[in-house]
Amino acid sequence: MGVEIERKYLVKARRLPGLPPGRILVQGYIRTGSLTSVRVRVDGDRSYLTVKGPSSENGLVRSEFEYAIPPGDARQILDQLCDGGVVEKTRYRLPAGDLTWEVDVFGGRNEGLVMAEVELPDESVDPESPDWIDVEVTGDPRYSNMNLAQRPWPEWAAADASQ
Repeated sequence: MGVEIERKYLVKARRLPGLPPGRILVQGYIRTGSLTSVRVRVDGDRSYLTVKGPSSENGLVRSEFEYAIPPGDARQILDQLCDGGVVEKTRYRLPAGDLTWEVDVFGGRNEGLVMAEVELPDESVDPESPDWIDVEVTGDPRYSNMNLAQRPWPEWAAADASQ
């Protein structure tokens, strides 16, 4: 079984170092009616179908299965089967120590949101955070890409900041 162990953080964008070339990702979700998710992602000239299981209680661990699919099929699935909108982002990979952080700069309906994820070898690893890391949002369902496709960050972030 494929397993994903990752932590997710908001980023202090002004503190980011110079970014290497990034990859533009467009992804949508097929509603399953449960805690699982089915994602279709276009990544340049490659496309993938990913099935993810429910997250563990702390939000760190979930099963994940990913399969390459033809790009034409992916675009058709995005257009015809994904409801709630798509997530558009540019992903940058930044090594820090023994780990590689993936920094996502969101565009489209989530313009202004910058997050970082780091995949871990096991749950007990507490990564040393680069100085551009802000607040951890692992386990906060509002920051899942599936939820960002349905309820974009600008719709609720301003209300949170004013509280």
